[in-house]
Amino acid sequence: MNKPVRHISVFIGVLVLALMAQATWVQFVRNKELSEHEHNRRVRIATFAQPRGNIIVGGQSITGSVENSGSDFTYKRVYKDGPMYAPVTGYSSQIFTSSQLENLNDKLLSGRDDRLLFQHTTDMLTGKKPKGGDVVTTINPKAQKAAFEGLGKYRGAVVALDPRTGKVLALASTPSYDPSVFAGDRKKDEAAWKQLEADKSKPLLNRALKDRYPPGSTFKILTAAAALEHGVVTDINAKGEASTPYKLPLTNTYVRNDVQTPDCEKGSLKSGLQWSCNNVFLDLADKIGVDRMRETAEKFGFNNPKVDIPVRAVESIYPKKLDRPQTALTGMGQGQLDSTPLQIAMMTAALANDGKLMKPYMVEELRGPDLSVLEKHKPETMSQAVSADTARKVQAMMENTAENGTGKAALIDGVTVGGKTGTAQRGVNNEKLPYAWFVSYAKQGDGSPVAVAVFIDPEGSDIDREDISGGRLAGPIAKKVMQAVLDK
Repeated sequence: MNKPVRHISVFIGVLVLALMAQATWVQFVRNKELSEHEHNRRVRIATFAQPRGNIIVGGQSITGSVENSGSDFTYKRVYKDGPMYAPVTGYSSQIFTSSQLENLNDKLLSGRDDRLLFQHTTDMLTGKKPKGGDVVTTINPKAQKAAFEGLGKYRGAVVALDPRTGKVLALASTPSYDPSVFAGDRKKDEAAWKQLEADKSKPLLNRALKDRYPPGSTFKILTAAAALEHGVVTDINAKGEASTPYKLPLTNTYVRNDVQTPDCEKGSLKSGLQWSCNNVFLDLADKIGVDRMRETAEKFGFNNPKVDIPVRAVESIYPKKLDRPQTALTGMGQGQLDSTPLQIAMMTAALANDGKLMKPYMVEELRGPDLSVLEKHKPETMSQAVSADTARKVQAMMENTAENGTGKAALIDGVTVGGKTGTAQRGVNNEKLPYAWFVSYAKQGDGSPVAVAVFIDPEGSDIDREDISGGRLAGPIAKKVMQAVLDK
């Protein structure tokens, strides 16, 4: 063989070996990655080849599957009370993939979970059509309805938790959307998606988990807990040192109180919470100091980037670097502080549970098509945010606030209720409409079965500024949600 032919033969041999190596790499090393890739149409076809398993609320399916004629996707997803449950379910679309519980449990719901292999083999032998497994949620249907209908025309969110276990009892966000309208692959479904994306009120945004807002005066219950936990206050009835209006440290800026009462002038911690006296909590945060304020906030869940319920919430922020005036402002829930409604509900639930913060969760169990339990959630403790003694003192003050102060909107006959209002200012010189908040819990003999955080953004509504307050707008919603949970 002459030299040029030998060179060509070697070159061709190298190419063949490279091709074999690449084929081996694709088939064996990247097999799982490529077979599960969201743009692999065969995976999409297999996902919709049989009825999808369901998401269960209160023992009933809130999802379903219908035959989808004229498409290589055999079945299409449908939803019951879609707008009410969209923040829980998310969506499963033939074009726009999936989100939230639909996404996180896609393999189980679509029947591709390895744990269903035996079931599918049995179905194949008996001639049954294969089906996906089910996701059983912790959502209380009455509480969810009360939350969704209570928010009504407003932009906002409601989160209700069982403080004893961390169960998510309600998760509502408005305005919402119906996942059914873009679940298929026809032109009208694509048009519905584009319309939702273009809507300035952001109906696709899960405000309960995926956006942050200044918590306003609801954060004062955490400031109170920090003051007690770090010994800055030992007697909740003792008079304080803060005058009103309060001069922010190192500045010439004065902060006034929304409620005009002599009880705020050098008020005690108890009266400060009762009347939501800004001066009391600005002064306390300054005395506690930025490091101890942040430490306490983090024990309640702030600055944690991995709060999964199992849908991941965005991180709630207590800033890493603050000067004295900025630290003081966080004491009343303003400044650079930002939080999700979920985080505010977690804070309230931990205090209602004697300081123990339970990890919030929304899925009770995963089960196969034959109703066998594949996975069951066990409650987990996230932290002991504050001592039981500190938490009980804050409870006493919140219950006093509900009985005798700004939290009366949440009172329920025959039930012990703790509450706290919040009105968060925003915009340069507060030119934007403020946010309205309300947090509360209800207690019975076996502890607190429910804690609620309600958030309302009145932007775009026809409400007057003077009518915006946490007690007036958000308090009645919190009461209805608590009543729904308590109603057996």
